[in-house]
Amino acid sequence: MQRIMGYMRKAIQEYKMIENGDRIAVGISGGKDSLALAAGLAGLRRFIGIDFTLVGITLDPGWNGQYTDYTPLQQLCEKWGMEYHVIRTEIGPIVFEARE
Repeated sequence: MQRIMGYMRKAIQEYKMIENGDRIAVGISGGKDSLALAAGLAGLRRFIGIDFTLVGITLDPGWNGQYTDYTPLQQLCEKWGMEYHVIRTEIGPIVFEARE
């Protein structure tokens, strides 16, 4: 994680990707890529010298008309000091049932 955060810090500073006061939404699927990004950004806030806010967002597709329990992701976001939102959708049934 140290190496990833080093690359993130370098890119953020070199390309001025984040500025003081920014509010950054991070899409969190629960996979390793989105969790690494969220963890890295949360870790960088401690020492990068830029004051920014993170918001984690998960889109629940409602597969088979069922919604998923995202409590573990919510707990991680709380641990990392991130606001977290789950947005329930009907994407699953629309894509795979209604539109076949």
